[in-house]
Amino acid sequence: MEASPYVAIGFAAQLIDGALGMAFGVISSTLLIGLAGVSPAQASASVHLAEVFTTGAPGASHAILRNIDWRLFVRLAIPGVVGGVLGAHVLSSIDASATRPVVMLYLAAIGLVMLYRAWRFPPKKFEDPRLVAPIATAGGFLDAAGGRGVGSVVTSNLLIQGSEPRKTIGTVNASEFVLTLSVSVTFIATIGFDAFTRATVGLLLGGVVAAPFEPLMASAISPRWLLLLVGAVILITSTYAIAQVLSV
Repeated sequence: MEASPYVAIGFAAQLIDGALGMAFGVISSTLLIGLAGVSPAQASASVHLAEVFTTGAPGASHAILRNIDWRLFVRLAIPGVVGGVLGAHVLSSIDASATRPVVMLYLAAIGLVMLYRAWRFPPKKFEDPRLVAPIATAGGFLDAAGGRGVGSVVTSNLLIQGSEPRKTIGTVNASEFVLTLSVSVTFIATIGFDAFTRATVGLLLGGVVAAPFEPLMASAISPRWLLLLVGAVILITSTYAIAQVLSV
């Protein structure tokens, strides 16, 4: 399949990702596997290579707009890289799709909790998240092995713990650059450049064009709507994935 349709996919997915702190990997990997017919390993490798470029510019913009908590960034980046490299190795050797239904059920529950928090917003005060390293490690692993994790798992869990939405999205986005670079290098080392498909070019071009607009979208949306939209995206995508598994 030619690369041009994926330019639009990359552009739209990146705008959504910029506003909600997630969805680029979910949308892109699903379409690569479902429409282009690539393997899960190739899909993950392609998405992460594109994200190396699409997370760099937004990360810088979030820093300029002061949407990054640098202490939290360090707490996310290091364990996230560990989990991501491990997940890339796992996906390069075995099919990690068996764990997908369990992860989707978990995310569906997280989505419901976030919708409840949006309904009860604003909280009495925002709090610094306490449980960070295990979530970042799990998010990095799931992101590399299953095409989702940094946004859906990490962002949602930090928000559940009371972290301020705009700072959370900006910080997770910045830490994702370090993760995607590490995962891409791991895929190249394990399965070579054959992991990257023609669709990678389209995702990369579309994502790079949309990337500079990410922080502006995140800054323009109120914290309550960020919680509501993130919860809705997680609930809808996870429910759809569960329905697909049950229909097989």
